[in-house]
Amino acid sequence: MDVVSIGEAMVLFTPDTQGQMRYARNFSSKIAGAETNTLIGLAKLGHKTGWISRIGKDEFGSYVLSAVMGEGVDTSQVTTDKNAPTGIFFKELMNEKNVRIYYYRKHSAASSLTPDNINEEYIANTKYLYITGITPALSQSCRDSIFYAIKLAKKHDVKVVFDPNVRRKLWNDEEARTTLLAIAKMSDIILPGISEGAFLLGTEDCKEIAELFHDHGVRIVVIKRGEKGAYYSAPSESGYVKGFKVEKVVDPIGAGDGFAAGVLSGLLDGLTLKEAVIRGCAIGATVTTVNGDIEGLPDRETLEAFVKLSGTENVTR
Repeated sequence: MDVVSIGEAMVLFTPDTQGQMRYARNFSSKIAGAETNTLIGLAKLGHKTGWISRIGKDEFGSYVLSAVMGEGVDTSQVTTDKNAPTGIFFKELMNEKNVRIYYYRKHSAASSLTPDNINEEYIANTKYLYITGITPALSQSCRDSIFYAIKLAKKHDVKVVFDPNVRRKLWNDEEARTTLLAIAKMSDIILPGISEGAFLLGTEDCKEIAELFHDHGVRIVVIKRGEKGAYYSAPSESGYVKGFKVEKVVDPIGAGDGFAAGVLSGLLDGLTLKEAVIRGCAIGATVTTVNGDIEGLPDRETLEAFVKLSGTENVTR
């Protein structure tokens, strides 16, 4: 396995019209979840990925499982729960710059994940364990599961990749900051946004964020800068890459998950860190051009066409 991740996937309902959701009469359904978005992005690029989670023994659970499996992600470590439902959420598209998310995931099946659901052999046989800051916010048992999985990864020399993905509505700031920094200290690679760097470390300066994470023991830091691109820092190299121009942003949600898929894909392919970050920026950009979290994730042919068409020159500075 190339990448394994742990987290919740839900059914996403989006109104067929823009504006306040109270006026919507028709909705389309999709599946989405930060971790599965990234795993699917990697699978579309030909990498082997695996998902650890729980889903409800209900129609939404069947929908999620079928969809994730259909995208080429291994779901052998997903268990069903007859006593808890599959989570759902709604995406309200006011316009391309104002997207509101409403979650209905409390007491969901995924929130009851425990360390008993983590198979040591499954973790041991992957190259990267990809963690986000969402899963430990869902419940204490989820938090215990994440730390247990990281412990197993360390035991078997599996690299830990961490996207803080801060969700302040899920827990209080002190608890979030303490937990996420604890995970960061055990990570080999971290992929924060600037606002997440500010929340965790008190600064919005990319170089300062990187240095502080390095001080915590993180080897590689890649900071997302939205449409401006990204900043990367490792022991022997650092620099900026520019973002890829998009004529019209349709839906920005999921861009960060696509970015993570691009960076991990590049590293798996043996690219330099800079080249991997460029790939991350390209995939993050393509995701924003399509409504839905996974619908804009490209295969290799689509990715190459997008990069060639954009003509974006990425340089360090």
